Amino acid sequence: MLMPHPATLRRLVEEYESVVAHEGERGDPQSARRAQDLAYMLCVSTGTRDVRRALDAARTQLAAAQATETAELCGTGTTLPGDLGSHGPGGSGYAALHEQ
Repeated sequence: MLMPHPATLRRLVEEYESVVAHEGERGDPQSARRAQDLAYMLCVSTGTRDVRRALDAARTQLAAAQATETAELCGTGTTLPGDLGSHGPGGSGYAALHEQ
């Protein structure tokens, strides 16, 4: 399954939650239609058929993406043998810069 970019998924979740939160206040058909469109996009993006499951799946994907990004920034990401990364040899960019 194709995975949406985390920034796109985050935007969809935030916009959906915002529209739904304000839909009751406005009560206009345009807000209801926008909520339906966003729910559909969330379902398609997460491979689900229910917006509640789509939101759960999106939050799980976003948490995993954040954990991966944090691990990479902290230098605890998985490095394969022979993988030079972006900073040359060594497990982390900091160590590689100071080993020379």
